[in-house]
Amino acid sequence: MRAIEITHPGGPDVLQICERPLPSFKPGEVLIKVQAAGINRPDVFQRTGNYSPPPGASDLPGLEIAGEIVDGDFSGSAFKKGDLVCALVQGGGYAEYCCAPTAQCLPLPDGWSAVEAASLPETFFTVWSNVFDRVKLASGETLLVQGGSSGIGAAAIQIATALGHRVFATAGSDEKCLACEALGAERAINYRTEDFAAVIKAATDGKGVNVILDMVAGDYVPREISCLADDGRLVFIATLGGSSANIDFRHILMRRLTITGSTLRPRPIAFKAAIAAQLRERVWPLLAARKIKPVIFKTFPLEQAAQAHALMESSSHIGKIMLTIEH
Repeated sequence: MRAIEITHPGGPDVLQICERPLPSFKPGEVLIKVQAAGINRPDVFQRTGNYSPPPGASDLPGLEIAGEIVDGDFSGSAFKKGDLVCALVQGGGYAEYCCAPTAQCLPLPDGWSAVEAASLPETFFTVWSNVFDRVKLASGETLLVQGGSSGIGAAAIQIATALGHRVFATAGSDEKCLACEALGAERAINYRTEDFAAVIKAATDGKGVNVILDMVAGDYVPREISCLADDGRLVFIATLGGSSANIDFRHILMRRLTITGSTLRPRPIAFKAAIAAQLRERVWPLLAARKIKPVIFKTFPLEQAAQAHALMESSSHIGKIMLTIEH
């Protein structure tokens, strides 16, 4: 099969097309003929040598795919050969074929293409596991999404809005802010020209937001703490702005704040299977009803994975960057 491998740590040009043997599925896995794969920040970190695959995972990049099941272990599963699915994988998505745990597969939402469906798993699993499972955004609570125009951000805005929450977001340009508001954000804040903490406090009558989903960290953290409501929760999924911050812990004590975070890739199959079940029950009907829509910025053929990575690193995109695989 054709695949994209990381020849050595470096820039986008280290992504090269190669020939690899078809992967062999293990018990509890299916083999998928990949039609589309999503590009995600962890792929970039892996390419630069800063995010090694978990033990036993493919060395090929790619964490989310969609395509046709062509073989596998179907015991205890409703899936069968020929089904079209999207799946969260630990690696190997930039290829014509990829194995996925059956429990991490979900059917294509009604009316969605493979490219649209492949944009879902990494972002939707991440958002659900952190915002709704880890910090338990509850009915009537408000959410601030940092990086609202990213794939993660677009997913978080749409899911939370569709479930009835007030959502705020930050983005780096007026164009991106308008895109966030079109996705459902009540107010998007241009972090280059506005103080997001001041805007949030004003928009919530001084109360602050209940939950913040943050992929920035660094010097954002003190301001995030200042605009959290009492009993608020701050959850990190990345540290693009730096891995340390100077904070006053008295605010955490006096206002009963929670600061937490997680990474998804190394979590066990059982954890991801539980998230998949929640998504199928709570979110998949919203996708089928088009209350949540795909946000695809640009697609590239598999051979142009390097150009896709260069676009992601430019941060000029709004939504997802995808690869398509022709067989």
